[in-house]
Amino acid sequence: MDIRFTILAVDDEPINIKLMTAALKGEYDILTAQNGHDAIIILEERKPDLILLDVMMPDMSGFEVCKIIKADEKHADIPVIFLTALDTLEGQLQGLELGGIDYLTKPINFTLLRLRVRNHLELKRRNAIIKEQRDLLESALARVKQLEGIIPICAYCKKIRDDKQNWHQMEQYITDHSEAFFSHGACPECAAKQMEEIRKMKLDSRARLD
Repeated sequence: MDIRFTILAVDDEPINIKLMTAALKGEYDILTAQNGHDAIIILEERKPDLILLDVMMPDMSGFEVCKIIKADEKHADIPVIFLTALDTLEGQLQGLELGGIDYLTKPINFTLLRLRVRNHLELKRRNAIIKEQRDLLESALARVKQLEGIIPICAYCKKIRDDKQNWHQMEQYITDHSEAFFSHGACPECAAKQMEEIRKMKLDSRARLD
């Protein structure tokens, strides 16, 4: 089943919110806010996958909102795309330095917006898969125990001596220090020897009865 991403659109102009919602609601769930304070409240209640953030808003600018978002470890990984009529190099640099992933100028080209949103969400999805695979690998490696180096073993009883000079049965030592488990059986030589012992025991038993 395909994942349906959630986007938070933040803009103080209701018409811009309406247009962005109309352009994206077919593919994504859309949350909206008309100021930075409401955006942060929504962010705490329901973490979106991407934020479309107007820069020039009263009370709290988009740059200030982004700074708050990126300072919070819970939300720092959310991609932020700035939307603004402030078409200056300084503005773009400031937005990117604060952690924004992209910068689009108004009036918004909604075809371009859809493509940028799609590409950034696809990148986020792939990064999440890579992180999940890396975490699984690290977890698996953490569970792996290896036997290495020189292991002192008794030449007679085959017990193994540990680092604390304690002696252990070989099977128990290997089980405690590796992911190996034992399934007991008998090799052909030992099986033949055991059969011979059993045969001798039966003969001795019969001889005593006679």
